[in-house]
Amino acid sequence: MELAPEQCRAARGLLNWTQELLAVRAGVSRSTVRDFERHRHGLHRGTESQLIRTFQEAGIMLLPPGEHGPGVRIR
Repeated sequence: MELAPEQCRAARGLLNWTQELLAVRAGVSRSTVRDFERHRHGLHRGTESQLIRTFQEAGIMLLPPGEHGPGVRIR
């Protein structure tokens, strides 16, 4: 699964997490989260996996792109 910047922002919103909190929980820098969400750069595979795992462990389901685009929901 590929994480989209919009999914990252939406997932944080559902969890009421700041960029800083996501970064701490995922073990990445806040600037990585900030720059990814602003479309400044993509993510390395390892970083992307860390973010996805962190969201999944918090109860977020990442929905793949489809007819209505990528999405997120709470399990």
